[in-house]
Amino acid sequence: MEKAYRYRVYPTAEQEQILRRTIGCVRLVFNKALAARTEAWYERQQKVDYIQSSAMLTQWKKLDDLQFLNEVSCVPLQQGLRHLQTAFTNFFAGRAKYPNFKKKRSGGSAEFTKSAFRWKDGQVYLAKCFDPLPIKWSRQLPKGCEPTTITVRLEPSGRWFVSLRINDPTNEALQPVDSAVGLDVGISSLVTLSTGEKIANPKAFDKHYQKLRKAQKSLSRKQKSSRNRDKARLKVAQIQAKISDVRIDHLHKLTTRLIRENQTIVVEDLAVKNMVKNPKLARAISDAAWGELVRQLEYKANWYGRNLVKIDRWFPSSKRCGNCGHVVDKLPLNIREWDCPNCGTHHDRDINASRNLLAVGHTVTVCGANVRPDRHKSKGQLRKSSNGRKQKSKS
Repeated sequence: MEKAYRYRVYPTAEQEQILRRTIGCVRLVFNKALAARTEAWYERQQKVDYIQSSAMLTQWKKLDDLQFLNEVSCVPLQQGLRHLQTAFTNFFAGRAKYPNFKKKRSGGSAEFTKSAFRWKDGQVYLAKCFDPLPIKWSRQLPKGCEPTTITVRLEPSGRWFVSLRINDPTNEALQPVDSAVGLDVGISSLVTLSTGEKIANPKAFDKHYQKLRKAQKSLSRKQKSSRNRDKARLKVAQIQAKISDVRIDHLHKLTTRLIRENQTIVVEDLAVKNMVKNPKLARAISDAAWGELVRQLEYKANWYGRNLVKIDRWFPSSKRCGNCGHVVDKLPLNIREWDCPNCGTHHDRDINASRNLLAVGHTVTVCGANVRPDRHKSKGQLRKSSNGRKQKSKS
Protein backbone atom coordinates (compact mmCIF):
# COMPACT_ATOMS: atom_id res chain seq x y z
CA MET A 1 0.00 0.00 0.00
CA GLU A 2 1.30 3.45 -0.89
CA LYS A 3 1.68 5.73 2.12
CA ALA A 4 3.32 9.06 2.95
CA TYR A 5 5.09 9.85 6.22
CA ARG A 6 5.31 13.52 7.13
CA TYR A 7 8.02 14.93 9.38
CA ARG A 8 9.17 18.31 10.63
CA VAL A 9 12.58 19.29 9.28
CA TYR A 10 15.00 21.95 10.51
CA PRO A 11 17.35 22.72 7.58
CA THR A 12 20.67 24.42 8.11
CA ALA A 13 21.24 27.93 6.80
CA GLU A 14 22.93 26.56 3.66
CA GLN A 15 20.21 23.96 3.06
CA GLU A 16 17.45 26.52 3.60
CA GLN A 17 19.03 28.82 1.03
CA ILE A 18 19.17 26.01 -1.54
CA LEU A 19 15.63 24.84 -0.78
CA ARG A 20 14.19 28.36 -0.97
CA ARG A 21 15.93 28.89 -4.31
CA THR A 22 14.58 25.54 -5.57
CA ILE A 23 11.02 26.30 -4.47
CA GLY A 24 11.24 29.75 -6.07
CA CYS A 25 12.38 28.24 -9.38
CA VAL A 26 9.59 25.66 -9.25
CA ARG A 27 7.07 28.45 -8.69
CA LEU A 28 8.53 30.50 -11.56
CA VAL A 29 8.47 27.59 -14.03
CA PHE A 30 4.92 26.65 -13.00
CA ASN A 31 3.65 30.21 -13.47
CA LYS A 32 5.44 30.72 -16.81
CA ALA A 33 4.09 27.42 -18.14
CA LEU A 34 0.57 28.28 -16.97
CA ALA A 35 0.77 31.71 -18.61
CA ALA A 36 2.07 30.17 -21.85
CA ARG A 37 -0.69 27.58 -21.97
CA THR A 38 -3.36 30.18 -21.22
CA GLU A 39 -2.02 32.58 -23.86
CA ALA A 40 -1.77 29.82 -26.49
CA TRP A 41 -5.40 28.90 -26.01
CA TYR A 42 -6.93 32.39 -25.90
CA GLU A 43 -4.86 33.83 -28.73
CA ARG A 44 -4.34 30.87 -31.07
CA GLN A 45 -6.80 28.24 -29.75
CA GLN A 46 -3.90 25.81 -29.35
CA LYS A 47 -3.51 23.25 -26.58
CA VAL A 48 -0.10 22.90 -24.97
CA ASP A 49 0.68 19.58 -23.28
CA TYR A 50 3.42 18.46 -20.90
CA ILE A 51 5.89 17.57 -23.66
CA GLN A 52 5.64 21.04 -25.19
CA SER A 53 5.94 22.66 -21.75
CA SER A 54 9.09 20.62 -21.08
CA ALA A 55 10.57 21.86 -24.38
CA MET A 56 9.76 25.42 -23.29
CA LEU A 57 11.65 24.83 -20.04
CA THR A 58 14.72 23.79 -22.03
CA GLN A 59 14.56 27.04 -23.99
CA TRP A 60 14.03 29.12 -20.85
CA LYS A 61 17.22 27.74 -19.33
CA LYS A 62 19.17 29.13 -22.28
CA LEU A 63 17.99 32.71 -21.72
CA ASP A 64 20.42 35.08 -20.05
CA ASP A 65 17.95 36.36 -17.47
CA LEU A 66 16.92 32.79 -16.49
CA GLN A 67 20.36 31.24 -16.08
CA PHE A 68 19.66 30.71 -12.38
CA LEU A 69 17.31 27.85 -13.33
CA ASN A 70 20.43 25.79 -14.02
CA GLU A 71 21.67 26.24 -10.45
CA VAL A 72 18.98 23.98 -8.95
CA SER A 73 18.05 20.37 -9.58
CA CYS A 74 16.05 19.89 -12.78
CA VAL A 75 13.85 17.16 -11.25
CA PRO A 76 11.62 19.48 -9.12
CA LEU A 77 11.15 21.73 -12.16
CA GLN A 78 9.95 18.80 -14.28
CA GLN A 79 7.72 17.61 -11.45
CA GLY A 80 6.16 21.08 -11.29
CA LEU A 81 5.24 20.79 -14.98
CA ARG A 82 3.73 17.36 -14.33
CA HIS A 83 1.63 18.81 -11.51
CA LEU A 84 0.43 21.53 -13.88
CA GLN A 85 -0.56 18.86 -16.40
CA THR A 86 -2.49 17.04 -13.68
CA ALA A 87 -4.25 20.28 -12.73
CA PHE A 88 -5.38 20.79 -16.34
CA THR A 89 -6.50 17.16 -16.58
CA ASN A 90 -8.67 17.61 -13.48
CA PHE A 91 -10.00 20.89 -14.86
CA PHE A 92 -11.09 19.40 -18.19
CA ALA A 93 -12.62 16.42 -16.36
CA GLY A 94 -14.72 18.80 -14.23
CA ARG A 95 -13.07 17.78 -10.95
CA ALA A 96 -11.37 21.12 -10.24
CA LYS A 97 -11.30 24.77 -11.21
CA TYR A 98 -8.86 26.39 -13.61
CA PRO A 99 -5.28 26.34 -12.21
CA ASN A 100 -4.15 29.42 -10.32
CA PHE A 101 -0.76 31.10 -10.28
CA LYS A 102 1.43 30.24 -7.29
CA LYS A 103 2.27 33.02 -4.82
CA LYS A 104 5.46 33.46 -2.86
CA ARG A 105 3.67 34.26 0.39
CA SER A 106 1.89 30.90 0.26
CA GLY A 107 5.15 29.02 0.79
CA GLY A 108 5.61 26.29 -1.77
CA SER A 109 6.96 22.80 -2.30
CA ALA A 110 9.51 20.88 -4.35
CA GLU A 111 9.18 17.22 -5.25
CA PHE A 112 12.26 15.02 -5.66
CA THR A 113 12.14 11.62 -7.35
CA LYS A 114 14.72 8.86 -6.85
CA SER A 115 17.17 10.42 -9.30
CA ALA A 116 17.38 13.59 -7.18
CA PHE A 117 17.99 12.20 -3.69
CA ARG A 118 19.89 9.46 -1.86
CA TRP A 119 18.62 7.30 0.99
CA LYS A 120 21.62 6.16 3.03
CA ASP A 121 21.73 4.80 6.59
CA GLY A 122 18.24 6.13 7.28
CA GLN A 123 19.12 9.66 6.19
CA VAL A 124 17.96 11.78 3.24
CA TYR A 125 20.48 13.50 0.96
CA LEU A 126 18.84 15.87 -1.52
CA ALA A 127 20.40 17.00 -4.79
CA LYS A 128 22.73 20.01 -4.44
CA CYS A 129 22.96 19.36 -0.66
CA PHE A 130 26.04 17.68 0.83
CA ASP A 131 24.68 17.12 4.34
CA PRO A 132 21.62 15.00 5.22
CA LEU A 133 18.38 16.77 6.02
CA PRO A 134 18.03 17.23 9.81
CA ILE A 135 14.64 15.53 10.05
CA LYS A 136 12.81 15.24 13.37
CA TRP A 137 12.06 11.49 13.26
CA SER A 138 8.86 11.41 15.30
CA ARG A 139 8.30 7.83 14.06
CA GLN A 140 10.36 5.41 12.06
CA LEU A 141 9.56 4.16 8.60
CA PRO A 142 8.45 0.50 8.33
CA LYS A 143 11.33 -1.94 8.16
CA GLY A 144 12.60 -2.62 4.67
CA CYS A 145 10.88 0.42 3.16
CA GLU A 146 12.70 3.15 1.30
CA PRO A 147 11.14 6.39 0.01
CA THR A 148 10.30 6.56 -3.69
CA THR A 149 9.45 10.27 -3.72
CA ILE A 150 10.34 13.07 -1.31
CA THR A 151 8.44 16.36 -1.11
CA VAL A 152 9.86 19.31 0.82
CA ARG A 153 7.27 21.91 1.76
CA LEU A 154 7.58 25.41 3.18
CA GLU A 155 4.45 26.58 4.99
CA PRO A 156 3.37 30.25 5.10
CA SER A 157 4.22 30.20 8.81
CA GLY A 158 7.88 29.51 7.98
CA ARG A 159 7.89 25.85 9.09
CA TRP A 160 9.56 23.18 6.96
CA PHE A 161 8.11 19.73 6.42
CA VAL A 162 9.20 16.72 4.41
CA SER A 163 6.92 13.93 3.14
CA LEU A 164 8.39 10.52 2.32
CA ARG A 165 6.27 8.38 0.00
CA ILE A 166 6.80 4.65 0.40
CA ASN A 167 5.28 1.36 -0.72
CA ASP A 168 4.42 -0.44 2.52
CA PRO A 169 3.95 -4.23 2.07
CA THR A 170 3.05 -4.88 5.72
CA ASN A 171 -0.47 -5.92 6.66
CA GLU A 172 -1.75 -3.69 9.45
CA ALA A 173 -5.27 -5.10 9.62
CA LEU A 174 -6.59 -5.19 13.18
CA GLN A 175 -8.34 -8.12 14.77
CA PRO A 176 -12.07 -8.12 13.91
CA VAL A 177 -14.38 -6.89 16.66
CA ASP A 178 -18.10 -7.42 17.09
CA SER A 179 -19.18 -3.79 17.28
CA ALA A 180 -20.56 -1.13 14.98
CA VAL A 181 -21.32 2.54 15.47
CA GLY A 182 -23.26 5.26 13.70
CA LEU A 183 -21.93 8.82 13.59
CA ASP A 184 -23.94 12.00 13.38
CA VAL A 185 -21.74 15.06 12.93
CA GLY A 186 -22.66 18.43 14.34
CA ILE A 187 -21.35 21.78 15.55
CA SER A 188 -22.00 21.94 19.30
CA SER A 189 -21.08 18.26 19.54
CA LEU A 190 -18.60 17.34 16.84
CA VAL A 191 -19.73 13.72 16.74
CA THR A 192 -22.67 11.95 18.36
CA LEU A 193 -22.33 8.17 18.57
CA SER A 194 -25.19 5.70 18.38
CA THR A 195 -24.14 4.56 21.87
CA GLY A 196 -25.38 7.90 23.21
CA GLU A 197 -21.91 9.41 23.70
CA LYS A 198 -21.37 12.97 22.53
CA ILE A 199 -17.85 14.12 21.67
CA ALA A 200 -17.34 17.83 22.15
CA ASN A 201 -16.18 20.10 19.37
CA PRO A 202 -12.80 21.68 20.26
CA LYS A 203 -13.70 24.82 18.24
CA ALA A 204 -10.08 25.68 17.62
CA PHE A 205 -10.93 28.76 15.59
CA ASP A 206 -13.12 30.30 18.29
CA LYS A 207 -10.41 29.82 20.93
CA HIS A 208 -7.87 31.78 18.86
CA TYR A 209 -10.32 34.15 17.18
CA GLN A 210 -9.50 37.27 19.17
CA LYS A 211 -5.75 36.81 18.78
CA LEU A 212 -6.14 36.16 15.04
CA ARG A 213 -8.45 39.16 14.63
CA LYS A 214 -5.94 41.44 16.34
CA ALA A 215 -3.08 40.13 14.16
CA GLN A 216 -5.10 40.54 10.96
CA LYS A 217 -6.04 44.12 11.88
CA SER A 218 -2.38 44.86 12.46
CA LEU A 219 -1.54 43.35 9.06
CA SER A 220 -4.13 45.49 7.29
CA ARG A 221 -2.50 48.66 8.64
CA LYS A 222 0.98 47.86 7.35
CA GLN A 223 2.25 49.45 4.17
CA LYS A 224 2.31 47.09 1.20
CA SER A 225 5.68 45.64 0.13
CA SER A 226 7.24 46.67 3.45
CA ARG A 227 9.28 44.56 5.83
CA ASN A 228 6.82 45.22 8.66
CA ARG A 229 4.01 43.84 6.51
CA ASP A 230 5.99 40.63 5.97
CA LYS A 231 6.47 40.28 9.73
CA ALA A 232 2.75 40.85 10.35
CA ARG A 233 1.82 38.32 7.65
CA LEU A 234 4.10 35.75 9.27
CA LYS A 235 2.44 36.30 12.63
CA VAL A 236 -1.01 35.73 11.13
CA ALA A 237 0.23 32.57 9.41
CA GLN A 238 1.63 31.23 12.68
CA ILE A 239 -1.71 31.68 14.45
CA GLN A 240 -3.54 30.00 11.59
CA ALA A 241 -1.05 27.12 11.67
CA LYS A 242 -1.72 26.65 15.39
CA ILE A 243 -5.46 26.53 14.75
CA SER A 244 -4.94 23.92 12.04
CA ASP A 245 -2.66 21.83 14.26
CA VAL A 246 -5.20 21.74 17.11
CA ARG A 247 -7.99 20.74 14.72
CA ILE A 248 -6.02 18.03 12.92
CA ASP A 249 -4.63 16.57 16.16
CA HIS A 250 -8.11 16.20 17.63
CA LEU A 251 -9.45 14.59 14.46
CA HIS A 252 -6.59 12.08 14.27
CA LYS A 253 -7.08 10.99 17.88
CA LEU A 254 -10.85 10.70 17.40
CA THR A 255 -10.74 8.74 14.14
CA THR A 256 -8.03 6.38 15.43
CA ARG A 257 -10.14 5.59 18.47
CA LEU A 258 -13.25 4.94 16.38
CA ILE A 259 -11.33 2.67 14.00
CA ARG A 260 -9.81 0.63 16.83
CA GLU A 261 -13.07 0.16 18.73
CA ASN A 262 -15.48 -0.63 15.88
CA GLN A 263 -15.58 -3.01 12.94
CA THR A 264 -18.21 -1.01 11.02
CA ILE A 265 -18.61 2.77 11.05
CA VAL A 266 -21.63 4.41 9.44
CA VAL A 267 -21.52 8.08 8.44
CA GLU A 268 -23.67 10.40 6.38
CA ASP A 269 -22.38 11.49 2.97
CA LEU A 270 -22.73 15.25 3.43
CA ALA A 271 -22.16 17.86 0.72
CA VAL A 272 -19.92 20.10 2.82
CA LYS A 273 -19.04 22.37 -0.12
CA ASN A 274 -22.70 23.23 -0.53
CA MET A 275 -23.32 23.63 3.20
CA VAL A 276 -20.58 26.23 3.67
CA LYS A 277 -22.42 28.50 1.24
CA ASN A 278 -24.71 29.37 4.16
CA PRO A 279 -23.11 32.59 5.50
CA LYS A 280 -24.50 32.03 9.00
CA LEU A 281 -22.99 28.57 9.42
CA ALA A 282 -19.99 28.65 7.08
CA ARG A 283 -17.39 29.45 9.73
CA ALA A 284 -18.68 26.91 12.24
CA ILE A 285 -18.91 24.15 9.60
CA SER A 286 -15.43 24.89 8.29
CA ASP A 287 -14.02 24.83 11.82
CA ALA A 288 -15.65 21.45 12.50
CA ALA A 289 -13.89 19.97 9.39
CA TRP A 290 -16.47 17.27 8.65
CA GLY A 291 -14.89 16.52 5.30
CA GLU A 292 -11.48 15.88 6.89
CA LEU A 293 -13.12 13.66 9.51
CA VAL A 294 -14.69 11.41 6.87
CA ARG A 295 -11.48 11.42 4.79
CA GLN A 296 -9.44 10.17 7.74
CA LEU A 297 -12.00 7.50 8.56
CA GLU A 298 -11.96 6.36 4.94
CA TYR A 299 -8.22 5.78 4.56
CA LYS A 300 -7.75 4.43 8.09
CA ALA A 301 -10.55 1.91 7.53
CA ASN A 302 -8.72 0.82 4.39
CA TRP A 303 -5.44 0.49 6.29
CA TYR A 304 -6.73 -1.43 9.29
CA GLY A 305 -9.37 -3.66 7.72
CA ARG A 306 -12.49 -1.87 8.93
CA ASN A 307 -15.72 -1.09 7.08
CA LEU A 308 -16.87 2.47 6.42
CA VAL A 309 -20.44 2.82 5.15
CA LYS A 310 -21.65 6.13 3.68
CA ILE A 311 -25.38 6.79 3.75
CA ASP A 312 -27.10 8.95 1.16
CA ARG A 313 -27.32 12.57 2.30
CA TRP A 314 -31.06 12.65 1.56
CA PHE A 315 -31.88 9.95 4.09
CA PRO A 316 -34.01 11.66 6.80
CA SER A 317 -31.96 10.44 9.75
CA SER A 318 -32.97 13.31 12.05
CA LYS A 319 -36.64 13.46 11.10
CA ARG A 320 -37.32 9.72 11.30
CA CYS A 321 -38.50 8.21 14.57
CA GLY A 322 -36.13 5.42 15.56
CA ASN A 323 -38.95 3.57 17.33
CA CYS A 324 -41.82 3.48 14.80
CA GLY A 325 -40.24 4.87 11.61
CA HIS A 326 -42.55 7.88 11.40
CA VAL A 327 -41.05 10.81 9.41
CA VAL A 328 -41.98 14.40 10.25
CA ASP A 329 -42.18 17.05 7.55
CA LYS A 330 -39.96 19.69 9.16
CA LEU A 331 -37.43 19.69 11.97
CA PRO A 332 -35.59 23.05 12.28
CA LEU A 333 -32.02 23.08 13.52
CA ASN A 334 -32.95 24.89 16.72
CA ILE A 335 -35.05 21.90 17.81
CA ARG A 336 -32.67 19.57 19.68
CA GLU A 337 -35.31 17.34 21.34
CA TRP A 338 -38.71 16.21 20.07
CA ASP A 339 -41.56 13.80 20.69
CA CYS A 340 -42.81 11.51 17.95
CA PRO A 341 -46.43 12.48 17.06
CA ASN A 342 -47.16 8.86 16.14
CA CYS A 343 -45.86 6.82 19.09
CA GLY A 344 -44.95 9.57 21.57
CA THR A 345 -41.32 8.49 21.97
CA HIS A 346 -39.03 11.24 23.22
CA HIS A 347 -35.88 11.72 21.10
CA ASP A 348 -32.63 13.54 21.35
CA ARG A 349 -32.15 14.81 17.81
CA ASP A 350 -28.49 13.80 17.41
CA ILE A 351 -28.67 10.44 19.17
CA ASN A 352 -31.77 9.48 17.20
CA ALA A 353 -30.03 10.41 13.93
CA SER A 354 -26.91 8.37 14.75
CA ARG A 355 -29.01 5.32 15.64
CA ASN A 356 -31.00 5.63 12.44
CA LEU A 357 -27.76 5.82 10.47
CA LEU A 358 -26.46 2.69 12.18
CA ALA A 359 -29.69 0.79 11.46
CA VAL A 360 -29.75 1.70 7.79
CA GLY A 361 -26.00 1.06 7.60
CA HIS A 362 -26.59 -2.57 8.56
CA THR A 363 -29.23 -2.78 5.83
CA VAL A 364 -26.89 -1.36 3.20
CA THR A 365 -24.07 -3.68 4.27
CA VAL A 366 -26.22 -6.82 4.12
CA CYS A 367 -28.39 -6.30 1.04
CA GLY A 368 -27.42 -2.95 -0.48
CA ALA A 369 -30.92 -1.53 -0.05
CA ASN A 370 -31.80 1.94 -1.29
CA VAL A 371 -31.98 4.50 1.51
CA ARG A 372 -33.21 7.52 -0.40
CA PRO A 373 -36.35 9.11 1.04
CA ASP A 374 -39.59 7.40 0.05
CA ARG A 375 -41.65 10.63 -0.22
CA HIS A 376 -43.61 9.49 2.81
CA LYS A 377 -46.18 12.05 4.01
CA SER A 378 -46.28 12.27 7.76
CA LYS A 379 -49.58 12.44 9.61
CA GLY A 380 -48.37 15.11 12.01
CA GLN A 381 -45.81 17.86 11.96
CA LEU A 382 -43.62 18.87 14.85
CA ARG A 383 -43.47 22.47 15.85
CA LYS A 384 -41.37 24.60 18.16
CA SER A 385 -42.56 24.83 21.74
CA SER A 386 -42.30 27.82 24.04
CA ASN A 387 -38.92 26.79 25.51
CA GLY A 388 -37.37 26.41 22.04
CA ARG A 389 -35.93 22.96 22.78
CA LYS A 390 -38.72 20.42 22.84
CA GLN A 391 -41.55 19.83 20.38
CA LYS A 392 -45.09 18.71 20.96
CA SER A 393 -47.31 16.94 18.50
CA LYS A 394 -50.28 18.72 16.99
CA SER A 395 -53.63 17.87 18.42
